[in-house]
Amino acid sequence: MAKRNLLLCLDAFGTLYTPKAPIATQYSEVAKSLGLSGFSEADLTNSFRAAFKHESKLNPNYGRATNLGSEKWWTSIIHGTFSPYLREGESMPKNLAPKLIERFNSKDGFTMYDNVLPLLRRVREHGREGGARVVVGVITNSDDRTPDILKSLGLKVNPLRFDQSDSEMPAGREDFDIDFTVMSYDVGHEKPDRRCFEAAEELLWTTMQRSSASEEAFDPETWHKIYVGDEYAKDVQGALGAGWHAVLIDREAERIPKDVKWMDAAPTGSLVDVLAEVGAVGFSSLAKLTQWLPLRP
Repeated sequence: MAKRNLLLCLDAFGTLYTPKAPIATQYSEVAKSLGLSGFSEADLTNSFRAAFKHESKLNPNYGRATNLGSEKWWTSIIHGTFSPYLREGESMPKNLAPKLIERFNSKDGFTMYDNVLPLLRRVREHGREGGARVVVGVITNSDDRTPDILKSLGLKVNPLRFDQSDSEMPAGREDFDIDFTVMSYDVGHEKPDRRCFEAAEELLWTTMQRSSASEEAFDPETWHKIYVGDEYAKDVQGALGAGWHAVLIDREAERIPKDVKWMDAAPTGSLVDVLAEVGAVGFSSLAKLTQWLPLRP
């Protein structure tokens, strides 16, 4: 049976949104407002990286692997970032970690990339061509804050996530920008592990069941599965390893992997045909990808 339905999933951090200002800048701003000093942004960049690496090894997957929980996990990283710069006898401000966690849980800390909404609207056009089904999801290595961040940035996000039971879902139907969210925190594994992509496929069938889809929509052979992300190792290789096609968004466009076909030129043909031939393509922005949508079989 010919493929005509589309499952499009996207990475979150670095693909859909990015920090409003460098993390070190925002950490410094909040810390200085609470009376801390004696560090530069370069200092905080280095100590944050060290604290993040240490905590990721000690309590993998944002604290889920050891049941620490994401809030305590981030608190440890924040304290680890600033501890080297505390003066003798100086204590860590009690509300430093809560303030930073709250900031990076919303649009206060992040901004959405240009062309996210135009991209999502153009993707939905595929569903209006010949009655095709379109499901849009997010697959991300992150803790459980991602849906709140996306909603704060103005997207309409279905609360459906990998560990969500039917009883927790709201009644009624609504048009969403994002139909489900797969977070490594829920799956228990991080990209490029294929289980992250298999979790998305599971939520695809859940979505079809809830929409009373026809029998044809439950046939895997009728679906294009495409993943969009900004990291080659985690996103492109992860998607290809799970049997998906991949789209790399490389805004710097400095080193394009040999197995990724660069597609910034004006569209000439069908993205579906190109992906069927090469498996992975690359663009310098979501705007360039949007030019190739809706899909043309």
